[in-house]
Amino acid sequence: LLEVLNSKRLDITRMPTYDEVERYNVMERKTLAEVRELPRETVLAHTHANPKKILFFVGVLYFIFWILFDDFGLLKRIRMEADHVMLLDRQKVEQKKIIDNELRIKHARDPDSIEKAARERYNFRKPGETLFIIREK
Repeated sequence: LLEVLNSKRLDITRMPTYDEVERYNVMERKTLAEVRELPRETVLAHTHANPKKILFFVGVLYFIFWILFDDFGLLKRIRMEADHVMLLDRQKVEQKKIIDNELRIKHARDPDSIEKAARERYNFRKPGETLFIIREK
């Protein structure tokens, strides 16, 4: 292909005419079209003739696969980060519940808290009070 292109090059020692430039452009397009229409066997022959490129390409694919899908790969890391954030949120909620329960335990012996628990949980009432029970369905 290079021999064909070199034989059809313009003479650069003098200024080419318009016709020469046009002929050169037509020949260039023709040779490029010929290159585009190479048979499949020629492409495969180039691949078989250069096994280092194939080995390099396979190595790169293996490396990318290893980085993404290994036990310590990126996808696993992203999932683990999402789980970590979810667990931190859950920990905050549980810590708040623990603090609320500790306060309830601390104030369990107060008469007001005993009365509140008796009214809410066991529907107790003082003499003379009317009790209205509203149940949610």
